[in-house]
Amino acid sequence: MKKTYYDREKAVAYAHQWAYGRNPRYYNFDRLGGDCTNFTSQVLYAGSGVMNPKPTFGWYYYSLNNRAPAWTGVEFLYKFLVKNLGVGPVGVTSDISQVEPGDIVQLSFDGMGFSHSPTIVAVGDIPSPSNVLVAAHTFDADNRPLDTYPYVSLRFLHITHVNT
Repeated sequence: MKKTYYDREKAVAYAHQWAYGRNPRYYNFDRLGGDCTNFTSQVLYAGSGVMNPKPTFGWYYYSLNNRAPAWTGVEFLYKFLVKNLGVGPVGVTSDISQVEPGDIVQLSFDGMGFSHSPTIVAVGDIPSPSNVLVAAHTFDADNRPLDTYPYVSLRFLHITHVNT
């Protein structure tokens, strides 16, 4: 397996392009529990260029009925990124001080579990919830400050590289 570069510029450009729209190549999950992780997976794919086709535990989208749980599920995406030894993006749980544009933040609104996965599109010189800006679907947003969400807790996922 070869480690390659995660193209943060491509990822962020995709996030800005589709933050308030829906790419017709992907199903819109707004009426099926939300589109946030589907959108974040699209952003990750734009920056990585590869999917992981492993049945059940991979990370891929071919159609509404042929996709991995990690493509659209908040917890499944988290587990895929932090445990991925196969093809595709790899992430680590990180502190806010380590985040970069193209990374992911997952929010818990009730403290019982994480249910929203915005993509980070900008970070201030000294990262804080007021200057970490995100793009997201379900609650469509672009350049939205993280501190405008009513979250109880959050976790950051820093994308370290892509396995090819």
